Amino acid sequence: MLDVGGATGAHARWLAEDGYAVHVVDLVPEHVALAGALPGVTAAVGDATQLTEPDGHADATLLLGPLYHLVERVDRVRALREAARVTAPGGVVAAAAISRHAPLLDWGARGKIDDENEAVLREITASGRHDPRLGFTTAYFHQVDELADEMREAGLHEVRVCGVEGPLALVVIALEHDATADLLPAALRVARLLDGDPALVAASPHLLGLARA
Repeated sequence: MLDVGGATGAHARWLAEDGYAVHVVDLVPEHVALAGALPGVTAAVGDATQLTEPDGHADATLLLGPLYHLVERVDRVRALREAARVTAPGGVVAAAAISRHAPLLDWGARGKIDDENEAVLREITASGRHDPRLGFTTAYFHQVDELADEMREAGLHEVRVCGVEGPLALVVIALEHDATADLLPAALRVARLLDGDPALVAASPHLLGLARA
């Protein structure tokens, strides 16, 4: 399994514990050193848009971070195309993205939208480009259909996009700890009941595109 943009091995760790052979590729040498020290994990410095692995190298390829940071569509499609290339025919490619609506819903759930940041939030919602003035970093936030289209353009098949956390996630995150504990069971139930509903996928802060090479 190839974990592209796998950083310090947050996902590689539990995948290796489950018996998978995982190879992490990341731009940051310090991340690679930490990931490569995990049992059952190998790691190397590399670029998601120009992988060195041969065609059909992996049974599955993860892109659980790179698409956030590639603000140009051409670069995102290039990274997805590389993931498709290095994955064996019929193998799974999983690509994570941040929902276009996440900043607006996040600030709204915390009751912190005002005249000043409303203008910034409108710009982010219109363009998809995150403004670091609101925290986080320069990044790109996807619409659901946009992520699916980019995956298809990269040559991937059987594409579907899921909402990771569910529609109530940002409300739960905004609450105090005691209230979170009370609401969490209902929020999980809502997420399961609405899983796959195209009208509400974008309400999740994170999206997961699944496809086959």
